[in-house]
Amino acid sequence: FIQLNSFSGIAMSLGCRRLAVLATLHLNLSAARGTSGGISCSSSSSAFASVLSNHAVRRPTAAAAAAIVATFAASSCALGLASSASRPTSTTTGARDSSSSNTARTMSTTAAAGSMCSTLEVAQFPCLDDNYGYLIHDATTGETAAIDTPCADTIRRELDRHGWTLTHVLNTHHHYDHTGGNLDLKSDGVTIVGPTKEKEKIPGIDVAVGDGDKVEFGASEAIVLDVGGHTNGHIAYYFPDARKVFCGDALFALGCGRMFEGTPQQFWRSLKRLRDLPDETTVYCAHEYTVSNAKFALSVEPGNLDLVARAKEVMDKRSRNEPTVPSMIGEEKKTNPFLRVDTSDEIRRNVGVTSSDTEDDAFAKVRSAKDSFRG
Repeated sequence: FIQLNSFSGIAMSLGCRRLAVLATLHLNLSAARGTSGGISCSSSSSAFASVLSNHAVRRPTAAAAAAIVATFAASSCALGLASSASRPTSTTTGARDSSSSNTARTMSTTAAAGSMCSTLEVAQFPCLDDNYGYLIHDATTGETAAIDTPCADTIRRELDRHGWTLTHVLNTHHHYDHTGGNLDLKSDGVTIVGPTKEKEKIPGIDVAVGDGDKVEFGASEAIVLDVGGHTNGHIAYYFPDARKVFCGDALFALGCGRMFEGTPQQFWRSLKRLRDLPDETTVYCAHEYTVSNAKFALSVEPGNLDLVARAKEVMDKRSRNEPTVPSMIGEEKKTNPFLRVDTSDEIRRNVGVTSSDTEDDAFAKVRSAKDSFRG
């Protein structure tokens, strides 16, 4: 056996924090499965030992670290600790926010991406009138982040319910229903991260990030995406290992945010960037607007059978006070009119797009039609 508690200590002493976290994760999961905490697959153990021996240097190079992680991840997956796609493993119903009938829920997800295994727990809960709040938690490090802060009291109740301690706030944009709880929640040890382009408008901001920056969170890493349009500096946090994106008000289930500050060209570019994410990516947006969005989508693309089926599902869920969020990039590509302005002749015809219009013009016409829609 390769005892992973020993490896975790070695990795940390070599300055390889992420390797140590991975080792700790494997140790914890192995213990939960009743194993000794070692890698029992002899071939994986031999390979792991060989890599460690071949790269026995004081601080491993990037190539050495990659080889170690690849072998470790392979051995983890051999024990069945990863799956080929994200899947919820538990759903719990918690306290209801006084202003909403949607129930809180928690999903613990394990996903495989390449040779990496990543675990990220997401707690989703209603806030204010129609907002959703999110807490993300890494069990290996105990780190917990709030994705925006619509209501400090509701976030505190959710933290208490799970026994988690807040360590980060990840703001997507400056609107008050996304930053209103920042200062109330900030305390020693809490780091507030927000968009560089809006740093003067983000209360208590500690770290400003922009397109392409990376935010380390536990054993995971978020890639910052510039998705300006709703506001000029709006960003999203994309976790490729966990196949999740937290996109604030940029993209909604069957819709997108109003264009308060940006331009059609900017917003369309942002939506295409989100559309280009893998189909299996889970989309966590910030509002329960899906019924209204579905009605509009049907008004501009009634011949889309995928949309008709999804709209029925949306109505059924809301009739039972169930959330329609999160969704998947794959289903948004098939049914969201704001992601289909360049592919659906039916949408283009129904909003008056002409042959001389650019894609930016077409998006602007769809957005304008939604702004005036009263269905």
